[in-house]
Amino acid sequence: MDSTVKKRSVAIGGHKTSVSLEDYFWTSLKQIAQERTTSVSELVEVLDAARKVGNLSSTIRVFVLDHYRNNVASMTLPGRELSATPQTATLKVELA
Repeated sequence: MDSTVKKRSVAIGGHKTSVSLEDYFWTSLKQIAQERTTSVSELVEVLDAARKVGNLSSTIRVFVLDHYRNNVASMTLPGRELSATPQTATLKVELA
């Protein structure tokens, strides 16, 4: 998998802005948006509105990481429960 940072344009509030992310994060963000039946731009717009500090690229990376960490935390293994507690605050995203 290519780890090169790619700059892409997304629309936020009707205005285009550039976001730089590694391919892994772009691919993951697309998958998450698809799971939530929304577009990448709509998801990024919600993330942008919810962020309190930091830049948008960092917010997206933390969101993707939390998404997958939460999926792992809810998994169970035969004979035992697998638990993982995120060390960072989870960014809650609600899509209307």
